[in-house]
Amino acid sequence: MLNFVICDDNLNILDKLEKMLEKIFVQNNYNASVVYKSDNADDILNYIDNNTADVLMLDINLKSNKSGLELAEEIRKRKNNAYIIFTTGHLEYAMVAYKYKTFDYLPKPITYDRLEDTINRLFEDANGLTKKYLKLDNKNTIVDEDEIQYIKRDGMKLVFHTSSRDYDIYSSFNKFQEKLPDTYVRCHKSYIANLNKIKDVEPVSGTITFQDGNTCEIGPKYKKDFMEVLKNYGNF
Repeated sequence: MLNFVICDDNLNILDKLEKMLEKIFVQNNYNASVVYKSDNADDILNYIDNNTADVLMLDINLKSNKSGLELAEEIRKRKNNAYIIFTTGHLEYAMVAYKYKTFDYLPKPITYDRLEDTINRLFEDANGLTKKYLKLDNKNTIVDEDEIQYIKRDGMKLVFHTSSRDYDIYSSFNKFQEKLPDTYVRCHKSYIANLNKIKDVEPVSGTITFQDGNTCEIGPKYKKDFMEVLKNYGNF
């Protein structure tokens, strides 16, 4: 089990983070628990001196005798292998925070989806599983490549569709195509399909059905090449 410890000088945020974490643990069947929370840096240090703490979520701007960065420095002397996740509303601290072997950095206000993404990656790392993640933007939005069903161009935006949610960014296909594995193939002027997520292809109507039930069209310009790739891929 992973033991989570939270430190934030705002008691309402402490309670909110604990509730969000516990919900994430239950929904994802993670063996984890929030074992301690406090608004005081010394209390956190006293706790980890006598108890197991695997993951520490630290507010950088603590109204305490130590900042979150100073607290992290002390934690690293005691628990070199613990996961540290920083939270703050001040983005200028982001680069400094990573010197403490930081697993992630969460800008406030922290959303449930952003927190869940971080916890999912943390458990993948803790379990020693190898996965490839695609960084979508400069806000550390990261998506598991294997979870994306397709990528859709919608005006000036790209929509990365997964079975659980969509990620919207302002970008172009050209920027991301070279980052994608060979299983991602252009099938339409507005779509890139993940071959691993295709459930069925209807060549006559030119319709692709994905594993989550969503569909997209095969564009005439791309049909010949796409069908050839699909044939060589061997699953259809």
